[in-house]
Amino acid sequence: MDEQGLPVRLVLSPGQASDKTLAPAVIEGLAPGRTLIADRGYDARAIVELVESRGGQAQIPTCSDRKVQRVVDAALYRKRNLVERFFNKLKHFRRIATRYDKTARNFLAAVALAAARLWVRFESTT
Repeated sequence: MDEQGLPVRLVLSPGQASDKTLAPAVIEGLAPGRTLIADRGYDARAIVELVESRGGQAQIPTCSDRKVQRVVDAALYRKRNLVERFFNKLKHFRRIATRYDKTARNFLAAVALAAARLWVRFESTT
């Protein structure tokens, strides 16, 4: 997501796999030096190190069972709601909400079309 809550890269993960497994592929495709804001589900040292090696900063809260807790900028972390709001907007598209397309390729194409429509809607209002 960018600063306006619009998608900059879409990757579809298998339903039974953790999203953490695809995080490196998404991070590698983005411009270096960016700030990554994610929830506790992405709390993995490898992800934090990858972001830092690319000159960025990871704003990911540490899971409560870890001995060493990372400090997260609360003001930046509040912006994570843009991601949740984007997924909510996607669910307004019936084809996506009901997972009408059964193949991953077609479902990802439908998500890309919906995301493009959201981009166009945003551009027409600015």
